[in-house]
Amino acid sequence: MKTEFGMTLVELLVTVTLVAILLVVGLPSYQSITTTNRMAAEMNALISDLQYARGEAVKEGQPVTMCASSNGTACSNSTNWANGWLIFSDANGNRSVNTGEAVLRIQSALGSTDTLTSSSLQAVTFNRNGFSSNAGSIKLGDAAGSSDRIQCVKLSVVGYAQLLSGTSCP
Repeated sequence: MKTEFGMTLVELLVTVTLVAILLVVGLPSYQSITTTNRMAAEMNALISDLQYARGEAVKEGQPVTMCASSNGTACSNSTNWANGWLIFSDANGNRSVNTGEAVLRIQSALGSTDTLTSSSLQAVTFNRNGFSSNAGSIKLGDAAGSSDRIQCVKLSVVGYAQLLSGTSCP
């Protein structure tokens, strides 16, 4: 009697069916996880840059401004932060990059179609004590417009940046 190696057609179909079921169940979960991780990374970049700007203002002993910027060289005077932002020493406090004022950090546009906007903040200036020139919030929404994934950073006049999510976003 001869032994044969391999698998039968029934065994192959069962295996293919199980793999297909696992993909159908797992793929939506994977997409949700990647969206959540991408949005967390975008918010972390924003918060860390706000903290960096505040720290530099205290360290340098002069105002430091963080503003929305679409070109990485000047403030765009826009509330759309998804196009990027820049942080610069703002010795005269006029919220625009002048000759002799060092650009400390440039953040390019978001790599996704997520929205990052503010209802009022075009720029934030921290003084030498770390206090913010104005309070407000910057809201991040995913490209699909899902309301359960909305996150925002609320900035107080004392320079404290608080991360909020969902319906608690102003």
